Formats: sequence, C-alpha cells, structure tokens
Amino acid sequence: MKLIIVNGPNLNLLGKREPTIYGNQTFEAFFSTLQFKYKEIELAYYQSNIEGELISKIQEADDEFDGVILNAGAYTHTSIGIGDAVKAIEKPVIEVHISNTYARESFRHQSYISANAAGVILGFGLQSYELAIQHFILK
Repeated sequence: MKLIIVNGPNLNLLGKREPTIYGNQTFEAFFSTLQFKYKEIELAYYQSNIEGELISKIQEADDEFDGVILNAGAYTHTSIGIGDAVKAIEKPVIEVHISNTYARESFRHQSYISANAAGVILGFGLQSYELAIQHFILK
C-alpha cells in the first residue's frame, strides 16, 4: 500500500508555531516515526504553502498512491479548488486536522474538503494522521 500525506500552508512550522495548539514536534520528526512504525506501508510526504501546488499534488496522487491523507491547513476553509481536486480524483482522501477546528474561530468551522473526503479526523494532535493511516490499513 502506498499513501501520501499532503500538508498545506504553515504546517512546515510545526514545532515552532503555536505549540499550545500544534505541539513541539516537527512534522519531519513525526513522519520518521510513522515510517518506522508502519514499515509495511510506503509513506510519502509533501508540504507546500502554495495552493496550486497542493492541487497538482492531489491530482498526481490519483495515479501514484492508494490514498491521500490531507491537511490543507487554512486552505481547508477558503479553497474551492482544493475541494474540487479532492472530488475529481478516484482515490480516497482522508481530511485531517491537528486541532479541533470546531473549538476555534468560527471561520474554521467551514471546510471545502469534507463533503468530498472519505472521512474527517480532527482534534487528536499529530495522532490524527496515524488514525487516518489505520483507517487505510483496516479498509
């Protein structure tokens, strides 16, 4: 099985950015832990702060991977284009968020991705990504 984790804007700052919300660990360190723990899965990781690059990676993933774990960051609440990309591909996409977006500012309660995602996991910190991986394993 091949899965890709696609992270959007500012997630490259994990470990530095608002540690009370996002924790102290970098995503790269966490990703290494996932690769070690889930050796039976080929895991890839991509991060961009640029909306069009995220759309392109989601489209490419349809041909290269069995599933996508997507944290579009703030684009979740603003990007119809990313929502359309998720809708356009055949491979399942799990939308993840580190924080509970419903416990935050009201603009974070809207997602342009959720309606087209196979599922949504939020509020479990970095563990949200691992829960998504486990979904694909059990599926």
